[in-house]
Amino acid sequence: MKTITLAIIGVSLFFLGCSDSDGLSENQTIDTKMKLGKALYEDTSLSKNRTMSCATCHHEESAFVDERESDIFHMAAKSADDNFIGDRNVPTASYASFTPDFGTVEEDGEILFVGGQFLDGRSKNLKEQAKLPFLNPIEMQMESIEEVIHRVRENDDYIEALKTLYSENIFDDYNKTFDAIADAIATFEKSDIFSPFDSKFDRHLAGTYILTAQEKRGMDLFEDEKRANCIACHPVLKEDDTAGLFTDFTYDNIGVPINKELRLLNGKGENFIDFGLFDNPDVNDSNLKGAFRVSTLRNIDETGPYMHNGIFKDLKTVVHFYNTRDVEGAINPETGEAWGKPEVNTTVNSEELGDLGLTDQEEDDIVAFMKTLTDKRYEK
Repeated sequence: MKTITLAIIGVSLFFLGCSDSDGLSENQTIDTKMKLGKALYEDTSLSKNRTMSCATCHHEESAFVDERESDIFHMAAKSADDNFIGDRNVPTASYASFTPDFGTVEEDGEILFVGGQFLDGRSKNLKEQAKLPFLNPIEMQMESIEEVIHRVRENDDYIEALKTLYSENIFDDYNKTFDAIADAIATFEKSDIFSPFDSKFDRHLAGTYILTAQEKRGMDLFEDEKRANCIACHPVLKEDDTAGLFTDFTYDNIGVPINKELRLLNGKGENFIDFGLFDNPDVNDSNLKGAFRVSTLRNIDETGPYMHNGIFKDLKTVVHFYNTRDVEGAINPETGEAWGKPEVNTTVNSEELGDLGLTDQEEDDIVAFMKTLTDKRYEK
C-alpha cells in the first residue's frame, strides 16, 4: 500500500486522534487542509496510469503552468497516457484564488459575465474546478468519482486526514468525499505560495523598487486610456488602491487566430470552432461566441505561449497583435505573414484594440512594464 508520511501531509498524531475538525483550532484546520491539499495536488497516483497530478500542468517552479518537455511547444496539455492533446493553453494557477465565482454584473446598463475557473468559466469556483481534471479524458483520465476515491483510500494518511478535517463518516457518501478532496486542494491553492504579491511592481507600490525609465514609460502607456488603454481589461489597482490582479475577470473575443498547428496535432482540424464562453451551459447569448475570460497578467513573462490556444510564443507578439490586428499590411513577426483570421469573426471586439498606433519602441516599453509583474522567485 502506498503511503505518504504524516510529516508530508502535516497531520500530527494529536490531530489524527480527533474525531473531526472540531478538535482543531481554526488556524490548525486551515494549515492542515493546506498540507493535505498540497499532497493531493502533487500526487500522480490520482490519475489513470499514475503519471499526472495537478502539479504536472501547474508546476510551482514554472509559475504554475505546464513546463513538461513537449513536442507541442506547450500550446496545450497532453493527457496522462500521452495519447491525446487538448485544444486550449494551460492557464496559470497563480493568483487563481482571487477569481470571483462565475456570475454576472451590471456595468453601464450592460449585463456582463465575470469570473469562474477555466477560460470559459464552466466551473463556478476553485473547488469545483479542482474536481474536473480528475475525470477529464484529455487530462487525468479517471473514469469515475468512485475510482478517484479508491485511489485516495490506498493511502492511510489521506483517510485519517479527511476524517479528521471533515467527519468520521466522510467516506459514507462519495460525492461528499470528492467535495472534501477538492476543498483541500482549493485551500492549498489559496496559500501565499500561489499569490505572493512580491513582484517588482508590488515592490514599486511599496516604495522598495524604482521602475526603470522604460518600465515607467510602459506603465504610463498601459494606463493611458487614449493610447494603449490596457487598463480597460487589465486594471492596475483594485478599488481600494491596492495592487490589482491585472484582469477585470470579464469575457471578450479579441479576434485570436486559429492555431492551425495545434489543430493539426490534436486532430480537431481547421474547421473545428472553439466558442469559448458560449459553450458554457449557463450561457446562451450568441453575441458571446468566441469570448474567453480575460487572464491575469501576473507572471505573464513566465507563462507563454499566449492566448487561449497558445498561438503566440513571444510576449512582444501579443502586444503587436493588440496594436496592429486591424492594420492593413501588418505582419505577425513569428510567421512573417499577415495576422490569421479570427476563429469567430462575427463578435470580435473592434473598439478597444486592433489599431492602437503604437510605435515599435512603445510596444517594447509595454512589454518591459509587464515583465515587472513577475513574482520575485521567477525573476531572471
